[in-house]
Amino acid sequence: MKKTVKVVAAIIENEQNEILCALRSPEMAIPNMWEFPGGKVEKDEDIFTALKREIQEELQCQIDTSELFNDITHEYEKFIINLIAIKSKIVKGTPIANEHSTLIWLKRDNLESLVWAPADIPAVEQLVNEIK
Repeated sequence: MKKTVKVVAAIIENEQNEILCALRSPEMAIPNMWEFPGGKVEKDEDIFTALKREIQEELQCQIDTSELFNDITHEYEKFIINLIAIKSKIVKGTPIANEHSTLIWLKRDNLESLVWAPADIPAVEQLVNEIK
């Protein structure tokens, strides 16, 4: 039986309506693919607290979470991921790529030009189809 991993991801938007995209480093699982930054939810942690902690650790900035954006389950070869994407805003600091290879801000129309990790694709499609 495959293990299910519960993960939160931040859909961070700036004042120019651009979305923060993070490139997974070669050392990470599912390497060299794009994702929305975030990470695993610890035991007894709520999803919003988990996301704020992960973003602080990964990007060294503080976010405010707004609404739940989407919640999908994707089966990879070795594990199952329950990815919960949450709309967020940076309230303090500038994102720094500590764990990722690079970070970029992209308009919704350009999101599909990147090679996304499979679990992140539904959120990408949902963003592209969102009416601004």
